[in-house]
Amino acid sequence: MERMLEKIVIWGRSAEEYIKMFGLSSQDMKLKILDCAGGPASFNAEMTRQGFNVVSCDPIYMYNSSEIAQRIQEAYQQIMEVVPANLNSFVWQTIKSPSQLVETRMAAMQTFINDFSMGIEERRYVVAQLPILPFADGEFDLALCSHFLFTYSDHFSEEFHFASIIEMSRVAKETRIFPLLTTSQEPSPLLGPVINKLNNLRYKVEVKQASYEFQKGGNKFLQVLSTDVFR
Repeated sequence: MERMLEKIVIWGRSAEEYIKMFGLSSQDMKLKILDCAGGPASFNAEMTRQGFNVVSCDPIYMYNSSEIAQRIQEAYQQIMEVVPANLNSFVWQTIKSPSQLVETRMAAMQTFINDFSMGIEERRYVVAQLPILPFADGEFDLALCSHFLFTYSDHFSEEFHFASIIEMSRVAKETRIFPLLTTSQEPSPLLGPVINKLNNLRYKVEVKQASYEFQKGGNKFLQVLSTDVFR
């Protein structure tokens, strides 16, 4: 588990960003939602505060708040090296500058840190690692995965991606994955082969437009409907 975490940038986004990334409607937000590889996003904390039902899972939740905060600081240094050197790779509209990016994301992650201990007690944060999840078949209505699957296509195989999506589809009626770009801003080479495999198993798969774009070209998400939903 720790070797897997070494490859991942521990960075989190807000509920507002999640809503735009995944095209979440007011009806979607009322569903029982699983946030896979949720990391230090504030989505769970903010949604819980509004009375919604969200569970997040991630191997990083085996650490305590201080240890996660340390990993966030390490990621901060990484981000501050990469982003200013690659300004043209990003869309500076909603977020206007690297400093605003850091301010926005650090605020979201602080919201997560403040919520983490209580969330662990309430079992809203669960230590788990794709492609095996400790949840019952159909336990959730909607599973989300932000900036993990397809993002790290260089580190995780086609088989890993396929198995992870099958597992998310086992525990949820619908799965949405954003973005479909790699860390190098390129379309994931695994997307086509994975979609073909899912189609062969009669999953309903569609690439949909998101109302969010920060990475240039990172404005689409993958929607997968479990075979049980449309059979």
